[in-house]
Amino acid sequence: MKKALLLTALFAAAGVAQAESVTYTIEPTHTQVFFEAKHFGTSTNRGRWDKKEGTVTLDKAAKTGKVELTLDTTSISTGIGPFDGHLKSKDFFNVAEFPTAKFVGDKFTFNGDKVTSVAGELTLLGKTNPVTLTASSFNCYQNPMLKREVCGGDFEATILRSQWGMGYGLPGIPDSVRLLIQVEAVKQ
Repeated sequence: MKKALLLTALFAAAGVAQAESVTYTIEPTHTQVFFEAKHFGTSTNRGRWDKKEGTVTLDKAAKTGKVELTLDTTSISTGIGPFDGHLKSKDFFNVAEFPTAKFVGDKFTFNGDKVTSVAGELTLLGKTNPVTLTASSFNCYQNPMLKREVCGGDFEATILRSQWGMGYGLPGIPDSVRLLIQVEAVKQ
């Protein structure tokens, strides 16, 4: 009888742990994905992807989560049409062949209730490599307009574009690219 009660308690505890996992949908008007890259070691070129979508599953009690963020690479924007065209070409993002890039992260690090980093894999130009996004801020709040919880923050990573086969202009155009992601996701 004691074994049966113990097993019941364990299954109930496992059910409670599972019940704390919450899914959030990335809110595109409060989510921005930017890049910064030096231009021949002088000025910094900046741009963003205007179209993105994804989800975040977060279990604050278990300190686990998963994020899936998909970027429409055809939506790259620097504010300069000819430069956007070059970035969309085979020299860089080859959007005709690879119209999306995707980050999937499932290794969350927390400090208390705050996410401090998310490690996962970035697929770009048909190649997948590990990337860790470091949080400079993270918070959850009750959105007064949506009447739902929203979680998000500012994340960044520096990648080497050559790891994805983007070698145009090397070494004059440096290999390292800084990714800056501000994200807010709405509880479903």
